Amino acid sequence: MQNATGRVGMRREVRTAFTVIAALALCTLGSRDLRAQAADAKTAEQVFKNIIQLKGTPADQLTPAMQFISASLGVDCEFCHVQGKPELDDKGAKKTARQMMAMTTAINKDSFGGRLQVTCNSCHRGSARPVAVPAVLESDAPARPEARPATPTANAGAATTADDIVAKYIAAVGGANEMKKITSRIEKGKILAGGMETPIEVITKAPNRRISITANPNGHSITAFDGTVGWLGTEGRQAREMSAAESWAAGLDAEFSLATRLKEIFPQLRRGRPEEIAGVMCESLTATAPGHPQVRLWFDQKSGLLMRLVRLADTPVGRNPTQIDYADYREVDGVKIPYRWTLSRPNGRFTIQIAEVQDNAPVEDARFAKPSAEVK
Repeated sequence: MQNATGRVGMRREVRTAFTVIAALALCTLGSRDLRAQAADAKTAEQVFKNIIQLKGTPADQLTPAMQFISASLGVDCEFCHVQGKPELDDKGAKKTARQMMAMTTAINKDSFGGRLQVTCNSCHRGSARPVAVPAVLESDAPARPEARPATPTANAGAATTADDIVAKYIAAVGGANEMKKITSRIEKGKILAGGMETPIEVITKAPNRRISITANPNGHSITAFDGTVGWLGTEGRQAREMSAAESWAAGLDAEFSLATRLKEIFPQLRRGRPEEIAGVMCESLTATAPGHPQVRLWFDQKSGLLMRLVRLADTPVGRNPTQIDYADYREVDGVKIPYRWTLSRPNGRFTIQIAEVQDNAPVEDARFAKPSAEVK
């Protein structure tokens, strides 16, 4: 029989898995109430109690900011807050956190023109206490091994450009003409999170509509983008519209033919240094769209297929990363698509594995619209 500690740990793992499953790509623990307030454009102190250092912050940015701090220090909410009563100042760590936020704000203002260059993560790097002393060597290997150079290619004499990478990506997927023949797609499979598997259905329609439906024990959870804004819902509850930043991310995920739309979405594409990912040499691109943080993309040097995408979300204390790794590419109706993708954040990750794909199935635009009342 398990002891009490073991039972608590198991319950925590189960709760975490259900949270991730319900969240999918954009919904994060504890943020739903914040999104409900987003439409009113209220500040944190208008919605929450005892806000000191983050006064003036939009209410829907408070939870992402707390998640950034939690990930940077490797702690959970109760490290600073009293469980169930987060407004209390009973814990010294909360007062220290305020002092540290004031310190980093001053450093960034005085030394970096107000840009968020120094954050909690600059010193903590996943540790509750910042490490001030360099670590000693634990082997005879050099402390800073030389970076592995990119493997020379047949056309090494000509410099690869961003346009070359995009063109190779389009060809690798199947070509623009083949992609235009497909306008909708229904995918069925499972989502894996916290050691659990749950059925999922992902419906997409060109150019950028998408809805994901997960059947978890508490009812269906839905994440959708209707072509303009994103929304989330749980069976039996009213759907909630995403914030502007979340809608941008959801819209990027919803791109039906990303390869052919990259230059349209990102007016500025810059080639980065080749890097190795999971033993595969990749070309990289830094993509910039007005008003949004940069997005980085990595493509298999040999095949040209997209292997990884990393996007960032601004918070008042730093940027939260979201990494999506694409794998198990298969050809369906002349176009290669990933049957497996893994989404990772500092506070969790999940994998979607597709088993069935149906192209060009009839899908009405109304399928992606946010319900006016309860999500059915």
